[in-house]
Amino acid sequence: MRRHQTALQALLTPETLAATPVAWRFRVPELGEGGACSLFGQLAELPYELAGILGGQGADNQRLLAEATVVTRYYREHSRSHWFGVYQARRKSADESVLVKLAYFGAESRAEFPLTEAFAQGSNNSAVGLSGRARLINDVAAFVAEGGGYYTCDPKVKAEACLPLFDADRRVVGILDSEAFDQDFFGGDELALVIAVALTLSGGLIARPVAALNV
Repeated sequence: MRRHQTALQALLTPETLAATPVAWRFRVPELGEGGACSLFGQLAELPYELAGILGGQGADNQRLLAEATVVTRYYREHSRSHWFGVYQARRKSADESVLVKLAYFGAESRAEFPLTEAFAQGSNNSAVGLSGRARLINDVAAFVAEGGGYYTCDPKVKAEACLPLFDADRRVVGILDSEAFDQDFFGGDELALVIAVALTLSGGLIARPVAALNV
């Protein structure tokens, strides 16, 4: 774990962040009735625009997305995972907060997860974003069979690790989510890697004060 942390810190220099291209928009799936479920493989006509919820394409947001992008790239190079995303908690309005996806690799997925107790009943991302407690599921089918609420984005996913990201005051500022098509995936170095990424992000730009949900 420390090896990965050291390598990530060496990558996250001001020079690297300034030179890293970032994506301000990405394709997302159509949502089903009520917006509860993504329609896997059916993409919305319009892409999701990050600038709106982040408050523009200023230098601070450029560096924020660059950090998420560099970490995502490192994770992809060192993991056998099939999907990975970094999310930050943001307020959409005075009474609505969401997890918004900053960077990812893998199949297209929804851009925002509502931070509500109702949505958290069927979403690991929202549940972890509200509770600050990680979820490690090495057998999705067994988890669902035992009554666990699960948001299905890609039906091939058999294992998932969802970890909270914290600021210096231990408030949840986001999450990371990793998914694999293999059962019992998250153990050994795969588990050490995802923890190292969560610790690194918790000490980075994503943890700096924003108009985000404090839980």
